[in-house]
Amino acid sequence: MNLSRLFILRPIATSLLMVAVLIAGALAYRLLPISALPEVDYPTIQVITLYPGASPDVMTGSVTAPLERQFGQMAGLEQMSSTSSDGASVITLRFALDVSLDVAGQEVQASINAAGSLLPSDLPMPPIYNKVNPADAPVLTLAVTSPSLPVTRVHDLVENRLAPKLSQVPGVGLVGIAGGARPAVRIQADPRALASAGLTLEDVRTAIAAANVRQSKGSFDGPARASNIDANDQLQSADGYRDLIIAYKNGSPIRLRDIAQAVDAAENARLAAWAGTPADGLHAGVVLNIQRQPGSNVIETVDRLKAVLPGLQASLPASVDVRILSDRTETIRASVRDVQFELALAVALVVMVIFLFLRSASATLIPALAVPLSLVGTFGVMYLCGFSVNNLTLMALTISTGFVVDDAIVMIENIARHAESGKSPMAAALDGSRQIGFTIVSLTVSLVAVLIPLLFMGDVVGRLFREFAVTLAVAILISAVVSLTLTPMLCARLLRRQDFQAAHHAGPRNGQSGPFARLHHATGAALERLTARYLRALDWVLVHRTITLAVFALTLALTALLYAVSPKGLFPQQDTGLLQATTEAEQSISFAAMADRQQALAERVLHDPAVASISSFIGVDGTNATPNTGRLLISLRPHGERDAIDTVMRRLAESTHDLPGIRLYLQPVQDLTIEDRVARTQYQLLLSSPDSAQMQSAATRLLARMRTLPELAKAASDLQDQGLQAWVEIDRTQASRLGVTVTNIDATLNDAFGQRLISTIYTQSNQYRVVLETPPRLREGPQALAALYVPSSNGVPVPLSAVAHVTERPTLLAINHVGQMPAATLSFDTAPGVALSDAVAAIARAHRAGPAGRGRPAVPGRGAGFPVVAVEHAAADPGRGGDHVHRAGRAL
Repeated sequence: MNLSRLFILRPIATSLLMVAVLIAGALAYRLLPISALPEVDYPTIQVITLYPGASPDVMTGSVTAPLERQFGQMAGLEQMSSTSSDGASVITLRFALDVSLDVAGQEVQASINAAGSLLPSDLPMPPIYNKVNPADAPVLTLAVTSPSLPVTRVHDLVENRLAPKLSQVPGVGLVGIAGGARPAVRIQADPRALASAGLTLEDVRTAIAAANVRQSKGSFDGPARASNIDANDQLQSADGYRDLIIAYKNGSPIRLRDIAQAVDAAENARLAAWAGTPADGLHAGVVLNIQRQPGSNVIETVDRLKAVLPGLQASLPASVDVRILSDRTETIRASVRDVQFELALAVALVVMVIFLFLRSASATLIPALAVPLSLVGTFGVMYLCGFSVNNLTLMALTISTGFVVDDAIVMIENIARHAESGKSPMAAALDGSRQIGFTIVSLTVSLVAVLIPLLFMGDVVGRLFREFAVTLAVAILISAVVSLTLTPMLCARLLRRQDFQAAHHAGPRNGQSGPFARLHHATGAALERLTARYLRALDWVLVHRTITLAVFALTLALTALLYAVSPKGLFPQQDTGLLQATTEAEQSISFAAMADRQQALAERVLHDPAVASISSFIGVDGTNATPNTGRLLISLRPHGERDAIDTVMRRLAESTHDLPGIRLYLQPVQDLTIEDRVARTQYQLLLSSPDSAQMQSAATRLLARMRTLPELAKAASDLQDQGLQAWVEIDRTQASRLGVTVTNIDATLNDAFGQRLISTIYTQSNQYRVVLETPPRLREGPQALAALYVPSSNGVPVPLSAVAHVTERPTLLAINHVGQMPAATLSFDTAPGVALSDAVAAIARAHRAGPAGRGRPAVPGRGAGFPVVAVEHAAADPGRGGDHVHRAGRAL
């Protein structure tokens, strides 16, 4: 049976078929999206709940725990982690790869609704969820600044005009607003003035809440006309509140201005952000961190965002400047262009090698056509499969350039053998293709069979390499089709007898002279010498069989040894031109001191010659967990204008090392992000136990040992248990005797120090809050509690000091859970030249050497969808938690 006969005898139909493949592939290539890697993101959803004034312990018990119980019942949930900090609860839900993100979002909303009755009734807003991985770096970072407008006004413009429009762009998962603060009216009540007037903070809160309302009032509908009813029931600015009457004492009104100051300020005074470039310097403003939805194409998302930015800039006042600080797609586009160039270079080299061996332009043309047809045709299949042009698919095409010409060369060689026996080109093509057709089919099937295991791999690794395997297999299959159809047809139509003979004769053909004839002669002579040497070497090998087998065995053993000692990992560290950083100060630091140190560190980083731009922010807002930590996103200059990213990171660490009271942790942004927890360094070791105190003790001891290991460059922990807490010890007997309830004590403390939201100002575009607090001088320390008075049942304010006393003690700044159990994440970097496996072994030895309990050797485990190393933590308590090593932002 001759598979090629029909195509040899019908050259026009064969040519049309190949042209159709070429056109389809070329059109598909223009439609294929571009990305760094195949889309392998876990469906991830982040749930944020804000409760101003609540401590981490209150957030955990009243907000996080009820939500976690509901979320834990959802089908397809693979991992749930949470962080409860001062006034914020952040729960991250990671679902199985086969779960639709939209379906997961519906289940999350249903669980939030189910938990609604268990949440505090005075939450300023219900929990909100975003389809975003919090550990993923922003795809686009914007800085919004103004030299003339206050930050609160800039934030208002961003929240009302920019953020809603950017959120509507397909592929956007979250538009995070960092640093700015929504405008608000802040009422700074003086407790001493209130006490002298016989009032308390609760009286102020009640009066303001009753004086600022916005409710329906009905309408008139008479015989001839109708009208609605409205009133001046809203106080829109600080000026309107100053004359508000709080109460009457002895017949005289006590106005708000008598006992408090009303100022137009920010709703949350403990947020700040800075952004800038080396040319313009660092400026306070609002930073927009735009994150994509898991599974969306980053290039398409950023292109859509950039398309709407000019129109949005035009809608803002002229004094407001919107600039792009970092674009994650720039390095992605550059890396794809580099791989595309390598692919073109590989094709050119393959064609050149074919020409050097065949030494005939017409003979070279035939197998050379198999390369573009196979590669371009593969784009068509990639489009049908929903693939993208990424580094892995382009790598598959680059590898395939060596395979796709093999079938064509085998076909040409067999046809040439028949032609040299005296047959005409047509007869040689028919006979040669009949003999070699089955060989080409079997060769193709064997090559594709090697890729089958990659096609059936599961989890993220399978998703990652499936596009690579399918692309390579399709290119090989199309090359086989080309070799069985187009190649023999062209041999029959284009080649002459001397072309068949060119590869087997070293001298010039038919007395030809000139450079091509000399090249033909030189390459032919070189090939003949190479063949002669090969024959002599083959004779020697066949005679000395024992030595040959010994060399083979030694090579095999050396290969196994090199594999064992070589560092292993899924992906090497990438230089994407972006660095994300975490800063950390002492746990008792105030917001003002943290702002000074963060700004000084950002200024120092900005002066590095490799830095192109920087954004920086501090404050607890759902993204940043604790008040003593900050975030930076550093965009570097193009590769040709700076050092390698490791060198830049070392230089930045050294340049900021002398800054007092603040530490900088750097890690490069990676294209593949699997983890959903943000860590300070590249690798994570997770400790979890039902006993919170036991887990904290074990984490502290293990971190101390890790910092002494030479295999590790850095070690850090997200366990922050040395914050300061003012513990108010209530004397319940005395409080009951004086008519003071615990409810009133809590309410008074919240009024004074919790930035309590006591009323809402409604406008046509947004809603703004009225915030109650004490003056700044009375919020500096526990001594301020002595000035507070609480309501009593007899109407006489009672000093707080009469029913309670205050002590300071250490406390947790944040409470972390994984799988509803207390957890701590220890993160680390390996020392230069140290493999991850060696670092993990060293940590395991340090863990076993300590007094934490019965040490056990490292055993295989699973985490983040990848095989990882787990060190079991054996404790006195029957419940044991596992310690897992993960790659922060990348899989192992």
